[in-house]
Amino acid sequence: MLKTPIARGVALATLGATLAIPTMAQAAFIEDTKAGLELRNFYFNRDYREGSGQSKQEEWAQGFLLRVESGYTEGTVGFGVDALGLLGVKLDSGGGRYGDGSQLLPGDGDTAADDFSELGLTAKAKMSETVLKVGTMQFKNVAVANSDSRLLPALMQGANLVSKEIDGLTLDVGYANRNNLRASSDNQVLSLNGASAGANTRNIRLTSGAANESDDFRFAGATYQFNKNLTGSYYYSQLEDLYKQNAFNLIHVLPISEGQSLKTDLRYARSKDDGSSNVDNKSFGAMVTYSLSGHSFGLGYQKMSGDTGFAYLGGNVDPYLVNFIQVNDFANADEKSWQARYDYNFAAVGIPGLTFMTRYVTGDNFDRIGADAGTEGKEWERNTDIAYTFQTGALKNLNVKWRNATSRNNYSRGTNIDENRLIVSYTIPLM
Repeated sequence: MLKTPIARGVALATLGATLAIPTMAQAAFIEDTKAGLELRNFYFNRDYREGSGQSKQEEWAQGFLLRVESGYTEGTVGFGVDALGLLGVKLDSGGGRYGDGSQLLPGDGDTAADDFSELGLTAKAKMSETVLKVGTMQFKNVAVANSDSRLLPALMQGANLVSKEIDGLTLDVGYANRNNLRASSDNQVLSLNGASAGANTRNIRLTSGAANESDDFRFAGATYQFNKNLTGSYYYSQLEDLYKQNAFNLIHVLPISEGQSLKTDLRYARSKDDGSSNVDNKSFGAMVTYSLSGHSFGLGYQKMSGDTGFAYLGGNVDPYLVNFIQVNDFANADEKSWQARYDYNFAAVGIPGLTFMTRYVTGDNFDRIGADAGTEGKEWERNTDIAYTFQTGALKNLNVKWRNATSRNNYSRGTNIDENRLIVSYTIPLM
């Protein structure tokens, strides 16, 4: 049933791990194994509205994502293995349209690769409500979140320990030493996003002679659910030699009546240098969302203070910011930004599976660079998402999503863009 080489590779690796486990302990390992093959078709179009360089990026590709998650062997400590097989195939690119900005396919110059693949294996062990994983990781927490917004997801090599022994409390400890970009099959050393030897709107610089690279990122955090409506989190993270960060998050949902609620999401982070940079940032964000019968109305505010902008890992990592959206993160030094958002779930009018989202974010109060240094920088972005998941018939569970973005600023013509993404995905359960 699995025809592609990458699929066969994952299947053989998983089978090998299974055979290595004593026969008496295999029952739960096999019975609880889950496997699925996601087919992800991705069209990307980015139109640069100003500038003398490349005017357009356009690519179309097909992705295959095979995920296998085993159960655990029997005993006080259960052992298992997860496998992730990724394959990206070019359908259309080139002719002056290829560029790293799309990040669908790897390439060189004006030519995208015909295909690329990756095989990731993760060993795991479980005792009671504590799980340790070592190998290929896809983190998603306050400290680090690997992006999955293109053809294939970004990955890391490392380890993660998650413990839920105490009711309502989740402890999360992790480590990474390599990064695998979403348009690459190679592992790379870690880096600090936005660091530059010259002037930049982040104002993040490295000390003389220092390299923007590290092979040691670690984090430790705790999330506690005080009650069914209130959850708080704290995470400490450090990218060795480059930055360290303390981050807090508080989420509260106030039920008002049937189908009506008010959600408040507060985020604060304090980032400092770790010896080889000038990182100094305080980040505050708040998002308040009022929901009523399928409608959601959100207002957000984000403020950067300190000598630099927000610090986070480079290499396709999504920062935990309320105004991090499709193109921008609005996290320049001293920047203030506001968001207005509207969502609608058409299930409220009898069309389940159809959703709509639109938002507008505007930011200002940061310094421009180059010849315009000393004057105020401004930027704005508008997003629209429409998605539909088929509920019945031959196309049941097929998901179609269109994402549109318009971004403008007065400090870098290369990022004044109009962008469209069309994603069609379908997951085939295999086990």
